[in-house]
Amino acid sequence: MTELAWLFLLLPVAAGAGWLAGRRGGERRGGARVSRLSNTYFRGLNYLLNEQQDKAIEVFLQIAAVDKDTVETQFALGHLFRRRGEVDRAIRLHQDLVARPGLSDEQKTRAVLALGEDYMRAGLFDRAETLFTDLVRMGVLAPQALRHLISIYQAERDWAKAIEHAHKLESAGGESMARLVAQFHCELAEMARLGGDDEGARRHVADAYAADSHSVRAGLVEARLELSAGNDAAAIRAFERVARHDIEFLPEILDPLLACYERRGESARARGFLLEMTEHYPGVSPVLALTRMIEREEGRQAALAFLSGQLRQRPSVRGEAAYIDLSLRDGDSDPAKALKTLKQITEQLVVRTPGYRCQRCGFGARAHHWQCPGCKSWGSIKPVHGTVSE
Repeated sequence: MTELAWLFLLLPVAAGAGWLAGRRGGERRGGARVSRLSNTYFRGLNYLLNEQQDKAIEVFLQIAAVDKDTVETQFALGHLFRRRGEVDRAIRLHQDLVARPGLSDEQKTRAVLALGEDYMRAGLFDRAETLFTDLVRMGVLAPQALRHLISIYQAERDWAKAIEHAHKLESAGGESMARLVAQFHCELAEMARLGGDDEGARRHVADAYAADSHSVRAGLVEARLELSAGNDAAAIRAFERVARHDIEFLPEILDPLLACYERRGESARARGFLLEMTEHYPGVSPVLALTRMIEREEGRQAALAFLSGQLRQRPSVRGEAAYIDLSLRDGDSDPAKALKTLKQITEQLVVRTPGYRCQRCGFGARAHHWQCPGCKSWGSIKPVHGTVSE
């Protein structure tokens, strides 16, 4: 929700507060008070319509100060302060609400939750963790508090606690956390693998599969473990499973998978897999790999015929560059030089294009990230078809 929308939400609250304040003061005195509050209200509205939001906030603060019972106004202001980056003001406001006598249990709980969110925004994770843990222990607002705790443990890379609280959230809210838990186990598996603890890595991979049997990342970690152990047959199975679970990750596994096929002399299996992928994958990566195989086994003309036919169906900058390269393999005439120049330009266009993009926020990247640097979602960054990443 935008700041402007939040301010508009404050207007009826403030107006209602002014009316109630007037009723409490007696008819004559109340009328004057309502008049003053109405003038203040319309002054704030004028600031708002003229996009003078700082002045508008000050006016609504004055309205809230007239009647201390306007708790909803306080909550809305606190949220707005936090969104604007004025975390200190939000913290003070919510601390006052927590300490205020006479609030209902529900209002007190909301104030504690809001204060924890302020602490998170300020980077005071230890304080926020304490408040959210207390809310979970009391059994109030547990799903919201658990989500915040999971965010804190992700920021601190405490994957064990993140897993523990993801399971608690699943139990509390009925929402499946399987994919998230699988990502956390994969983080632990990667840490173990890089630390030389292959057995620990395998255990975490198994846990990731137990959480999400179609986990692409678990398949990639498993394949790398098998490669390091020299087990090409198992690596092939893991790589093929990754491609069939999520074909968008084909470019990530294609080169090491083809190397495994080659070491085992399984050319027919490799060709069958590539043909299967060309039927389902919209990018050009399997086409180019199959073109290279055809050139080795049947010659350059057969490879050119196959590639040109494929490019008519799925035009691609990388495919065009490969076709030019294959066409010029034995030529050195003037037309060949022109084609080489065209090839260089095409390659530059490919290099300048982001190879990966987040499916949620559109963040573009040259390298793959499991967690999007933009929106922080997991597993949402995937290769862009027709680019250098393929």
